Amino acid sequence: MKMTSIQMKRKLEERLDHDQWRTSFNRDKDTFRIEWEESGEGITITVPNVISKWQQDGEKALDELEEHIREALRVMNETTELAGKEKQIFPVIRAASFPVETENGKKLIYSEHTAETRIFYALDLGRSYQLLDEQKLAEEGWTEERIKEVASFNVRSLEVNLRKDTVYGNDFYFQSLNDGYDASRILNESLLEEMKAECKGELAISIPHQDVIIFADVQNDGGYDILAQMAMKFFAEGIVPVTSLSFYYEDGKLEPIFILAQKKPKEQKGDDDK
Repeated sequence: MKMTSIQMKRKLEERLDHDQWRTSFNRDKDTFRIEWEESGEGITITVPNVISKWQQDGEKALDELEEHIREALRVMNETTELAGKEKQIFPVIRAASFPVETENGKKLIYSEHTAETRIFYALDLGRSYQLLDEQKLAEEGWTEERIKEVASFNVRSLEVNLRKDTVYGNDFYFQSLNDGYDASRILNESLLEEMKAECKGELAISIPHQDVIIFADVQNDGGYDILAQMAMKFFAEGIVPVTSLSFYYEDGKLEPIFILAQKKPKEQKGDDDK
């Protein structure tokens, strides 16, 4: 039996019952929000994505989601300092539609990335992280430039452990360490250049959700269609979805690939891009 959004809402309410939290359900957007009553800070999750994971993994998926939410809310309610924690500052990738301001009006630190994605900045706290905002930087005397430089340096120190699969003559490399920064590896330019150098064909990259990155060595036209199917599957399953589109990497630049048109990126460019 297919679960409805209302049924999932009820399951989430039961699991996330807390005398200091408030929950709400937005029928129009099909989202569920959990927040601290006092501060208004919290998390919004997309219910259809949760249902998709539940249909695949059952209650285990909800166990993992509950743990993720409880940890994130705990961190939001803690007072943290940046001093001495330079090595714990990392960039995180979010969809371009991700809000740049918190529910209680704090402006998050971010950079533009692609038409589909933005880069936000976080202080790593072990099992979770805290997105940094302008107020936090002002209180501790940090500049945005310093945060971005430190994060850019630290992302290169993240472990890379790729698993390879070959499908119909195309090589796919996956990483999903679930450290919160798998998608952030797309910001490691030296890694992208290394992957590009090793490609027999064209390099395409997918970051469907926060906890996975896929590099594709596309050696025939079918490779783009396979990547599109993989990206869509992962996008639907992710707790923090980013984008179902993949990117073509060439000359140090990322360009979205509209694979449904079954054309390569070079064939999509208009006169202004030549």
